[in-house]
Parts: sequence; C-alpha cells; structure tokens
Amino acid sequence: MRALYTFIAEEQATPTNPTDPWTISEMCRTLDVSRSGYYDWVDRVPSKREITDRMLEVEIEAIWECSGRTYGVPRVTAWLRKQGFAVSGKRVARLMRRNGWEGETGRSKIRTTIVDRGAKAASDHVKRDFNPTAPNTTWCGDITYLRTGEGWLFLATVIDLFSRRVIGWSVASHMRTELVADALKMAAATRGGHVDGVIFHSDRGSQYTSAEFAELCEQLGVIQSMGATGVCLLTGQCDLAVAA
Repeated sequence: MRALYTFIAEEQATPTNPTDPWTISEMCRTLDVSRSGYYDWVDRVPSKREITDRMLEVEIEAIWECSGRTYGVPRVTAWLRKQGFAVSGKRVARLMRRNGWEGETGRSKIRTTIVDRGAKAASDHVKRDFNPTAPNTTWCGDITYLRTGEGWLFLATVIDLFSRRVIGWSVASHMRTELVADALKMAAATRGGHVDGVIFHSDRGSQYTSAEFAELCEQLGVIQSMGATGVCLLTGQCDLAVAA
C-alpha cells in the first residue's frame, strides 16, 4: 500500500502527462485505494522505528542490488554491520521479506562493469546521499543480466531515487553504450524531457564513461556522477564484482 501511495504522491508532483495530469481521485480509484487512506498517509507522522526501517531498506536494497541480487539475510546483515548499523538478522529478514528481496545461489556470474582505464570518470556528486527529498533530483543507473531460453540479455535501468521507481530501461544482447543511452533517453521522455540539473549516478563502467554517453548527458542537461569502480550505490563502501 505504501508503494501505491508513494506513486500517487510522485505522479502528483511530476505528472507523466503534464498537459492532462491525473487527479488524486482518479489515481486512487484506478489503483483501488481509498482517497482518505492516501491523505491519512500524507498527514501521518512516521514513528522513529518506521523511519529507521526505511533507512535500512535503502541500504539493504543497495547491498542486494550491488550483489547481483544474490545476497541473502546473512551477508546483507554482515555488510550492514560493517557500515556501522547495529541490526539483527531477524530485522533484516523481516525487511527483505516485506520487499520481496531474496538471495540466490548457484547461478553463473557475468561481469557487467568493465572499466575503461583510459577514460576520465565523473565526480561523485551524491556522496552517499541516496534519499533525495523531491523527484528528478537524483537518478541512478546500472546494468544487470537476464537468463532467457535463447541466452543472456542485458538490462539497463534508470531509477529515480526519490520513489525507487524505474523510469527508464533498455534490453539488448550486448553491453554497448547505446544500451545505457537508450535507458536514459526513456527516463528523460518519461519525465517530459525537462530534466536539466538532474544528477545521474552510476558506476565507472565503460558504457557510462564513454564520450558518447557524456555527450548525451550534456544534451539533456543531466549532471553525471560516479561512485566507486563496479559499485553504483555503495560508493566507497564495498567493491562487489557485479553491480546489478
């Protein structure tokens, strides 16, 4: 329910179709949630535990994604404790279960972050602040891989960190720059094409450090930001081999 309310709030703040935006009543009716429940959610002051849970969820999702969605409760808990969080495995299990984040074992690994040593990486403009207070402030991009009956496919995504909503994506059988460029173009189109000043954070993979991608960002008015090598979200905290 919270995810639906968050979607309604974001859609109201930045409509997908600015010329004919949805009203709150229309969105509540379409999503089958009560309007009074939505307004109660907007007005309600979250408890200290709820705020802490949300902070942990952001960290847990980042660790899980950066592990290629393979880390389960024990390894996620270990990484949280390395970062200074005093958290129990039971609490991590509850939050992962609530969000549908499950560890996977026994699958093949494919390296999606290939660094171009000769390319100049962008500065880190995020500084581990992965909780923007408004939409279209900070986006995050990365590449993961999908097993299909005809072989591996690569998926590039763009997520608005305000809502954790995927606003752009692209699928291809290769990992060339056009894969991530198409995902960014879709994200810009989703937000009406007016994305000047948006920070786009990624790892230092060759696709993101390419001149072609830098030119696209400049055309869109997007500010590039890069974390540690191979790690899109956990800047400087963990150096996982696969960033998903």
